[in-house]
Amino acid sequence: MAMADWLAVAAGGATGALLRFASNDAMTRAVGSGFPWGILLVNVVGSMAMGVLYVLLSEQELLPGPWRVALTVGLLGAFTTFSTFSLQAVQLLESGRLLAALAYCMGSVVLCVGSAFAGVLVTRAFAS
Repeated sequence: MAMADWLAVAAGGATGALLRFASNDAMTRAVGSGFPWGILLVNVVGSMAMGVLYVLLSEQELLPGPWRVALTVGLLGAFTTFSTFSLQAVQLLESGRLLAALAYCMGSVVLCVGSAFAGVLVTRAFAS
């Protein structure tokens, strides 16, 4: 990988991490911390964006390589966060909230995969 790719991933990653932090913080302040709505929202939005970018960047080849890795690996890789999702599921389990943990896990998988698929379909429809 070229130095430009490394720098692109680093810049995208820093931006994505800041956006994730700000989004989660805003959602927690808006609805409270009883359920990890912020990270669920981030993962759904990020999954949709990944579907859109997949079509635009890989299938339509709208941007060169460094932009592709900056936006997908860097920005969205840092914005969406499965490690945080996993930890929050464990915390729900450890606090005895089995149903909340199951709802969070199932909701995250179904909504995020569905969002990525929707992003692909919608973008293909409009990019054709």
